[in-house]
Amino acid sequence: MRYGLIADIHSNVEALDAVLAEMKKERISEYVSLGDVVGYGANPKECIEKVKALNPSVLIAGNHEWGVLGMLELSYFNEQAAAAIEWTENVISGSDAEYMKTFKLSESADDMTFVHGSLEEPKEFFYIFDANDTDKTFRMLKTKICFVGHSHVPGIFAFDGKRPSRVKGAGAKLEDGKNYVINIGSVGQPRDGDPRASFAIYDKRAGTVEIKRVGYDIRTARNKIIAAGLPANLASRLAEGH
Repeated sequence: MRYGLIADIHSNVEALDAVLAEMKKERISEYVSLGDVVGYGANPKECIEKVKALNPSVLIAGNHEWGVLGMLELSYFNEQAAAAIEWTENVISGSDAEYMKTFKLSESADDMTFVHGSLEEPKEFFYIFDANDTDKTFRMLKTKICFVGHSHVPGIFAFDGKRPSRVKGAGAKLEDGKNYVINIGSVGQPRDGDPRASFAIYDKRAGTVEIKRVGYDIRTARNKIIAAGLPANLASRLAEGH
């Protein structure tokens, strides 16, 4: 079984198309979406439709879905994010909203747990950037692996029962006696200094996970954001990867 995992698409259909094209080469058995399909970018409806067409086995809610659905106050978000949420509310359809209402805060299946931010109060959407941020999630984890997004910064973290640590590189062979938190990064708005879209492949049989990157048409994505009247910084940051 090979799982294709995506997160934080943020209405960037150019990035999503590039990721889906790469995933076609990966013999994916099941797809997983870890939240924030919408927000920031100019193509929320198109991204919702493309995710829906994948028929993901797991659909996790992100804070931007909750914002668009009125489940988080706009005051939770910074000014630019709030502006994008209000814009998105006026663009999507009722059926789009109903679909997003089916997204869950967290879910577990087999050896995997899925959540947007962390297992510590999933509805608070805490960030995982580094090994220190994983401690409470590891303490609560009841499966081998927890896949997360939200921070837009990919990373693989291991826990041997004593202390969490970062695994070097973009891939790992999962070891017996260890648990893992895997932040798969962002499809549509990476923030680790690498502007390429990020996604992950988990090969359950081989016991391996790999965070992969792919370039996409950033210029078109940026121009659409500007043409839509969204905050200009949401466009300029795409090329900078932060």
